[in-house]
Parts: sequence; structure tokens; C-alpha cells
Amino acid sequence: MSNISTLAHVDSDAKLGENVTIEPFAFIDKNVEIGDGTIIMSGANIREGSRIGKNCCISPGAVIAGIPQDLKFRGEDTLAIVGDGTMVRECVTVNRGTASKGHTIVGKNCLLMAYSHIAHDSILGDYVIIGNATQLAGEVEVDHHAILSGGTLVHQFTRIGAHVMIQGGTRLGKDIPPYIIAGREPVCYSGVNLVGLRRHNYSNDKINEIQEIYRIIYQSGYNFTDAVKKIEQEFEKTPEMELIVEFVKSSPRGIVRGYMG
Repeated sequence: MSNISTLAHVDSDAKLGENVTIEPFAFIDKNVEIGDGTIIMSGANIREGSRIGKNCCISPGAVIAGIPQDLKFRGEDTLAIVGDGTMVRECVTVNRGTASKGHTIVGKNCLLMAYSHIAHDSILGDYVIIGNATQLAGEVEVDHHAILSGGTLVHQFTRIGAHVMIQGGTRLGKDIPPYIIAGREPVCYSGVNLVGLRRHNYSNDKINEIQEIYRIIYQSGYNFTDAVKKIEQEFEKTPEMELIVEFVKSSPRGIVRGYMG
């Protein structure tokens, strides 16, 4: 049985699952869907076009499906989708999509920390952590298990690979390939994300393979195109190798550079 405060505004058009909690002074707009077991805390603002999954928690001051901050937006019907089990902390903003993609997506079991911003048409995979006050511009892609530490600024259209760790306060304007740490000013490759990979049960052999691939990319003296050719010629076609190679080859912005010293 749902627990809906009489002091909350819930539009009659909204669709609520079982055991939903809506606290006093929350706002639930029309054309909203909220999954079973989700908690909408006091002062949260769930706008038109929100699709919130099961067992989420939306904290005070958060705004889901706010109008995109994009001058090309013309009021088209678009969505902001939040996956099951995701926690949205205080004053987070997740804008809905534009005609470009039609939706903004936050995956399952993500953590969006206080004051972070997810702009229009961005796509976040599962188990992503966005640190306090981190700002994602439009059409950013963040793959699963990536962690963006507090105060990170991400330029529009940037891609961030799986199992990446971004150091706090970093400004990103290049794509960040999978499994690495990126930081410093200007941003550069800072090594393989060993702690993150071990935490997710990658074997030592697999970690060594990833490290060897990145030694060729960043420390061999090859340009990125030649480095990828060498990797394709000399390494077994494992899922990790293919993911890294495909990411580098398909990067329209180019990947982050190595540390220049």
C-alpha cells in the first residue's frame, strides 16, 4: 500500500506503483510514472516526462525531468528515465531529452550525489556514481561502473568508458577510454583503475592484460592509430581488448592524452 501525504501534489494523470512513498510538499506532475517501492522525499519535484523505476529514492530539492537548458528545445514530448535502485541526492537536476535523442537516461543502481547535474540527452549506464556538484553537459555518455568524483565538469558529447575513475575537480573535453584513471590539469591518462577493477573481481591476469594494452597506447611512442593496429595484431581478442580498441577507434572527439610531465 502506498503512503502518499495529503500535503503533496500528485497529478491525477501520474501512474504510481505499489508501496510508493510521497512525502509532504513533493510535487508529482502529469505524465509521470513511478515504480514500486520508490520514495519521493519532501520538496522533490518530479516533472512531466519522468519515468522513475522501482526502489529509487529521490531526495529533497531534486528535480527530475526539468526542461532542457538548450535553446534548440521547442517543447517536444521527451523523457527523463531513472533506473531501478538509483539514489538521487539533494538538489540534483536531471533534465529531460530534446529532439536529438528524445530522452535522458540514468541507469540502474546509480548514485547521483548532491548538486550534480545531468543535462539533456545524456546516457548513464548502471552502477555509475556522480560526485557532489559534478556537472554533465548535453549528450554525454557514461558507461557502467564509472565514477566521476566531486566537482568534475564534462563538456557536451564527451564519452566516458566503463570502470573509469575521474579525479575530483577535473575538466573533461576528450573521451576517456575504459578502465583508466584520468585527472590533472589539463586532463590526462593517470594509469589503470586498479582499485576499481579489483573491487569488481577482475583477475590479476586480466588487469595485466589491460595494463599492457594501455602501455602501448600511452607509453610506446606510437600515435593512437598505430597503437591500435599493433594491439589488434599482437593481442588476443578478449572482450576487454575489443572494448578498448573499439572505444578508441570510434571516438569522434579523440581520447585523452598521456601525461606530458
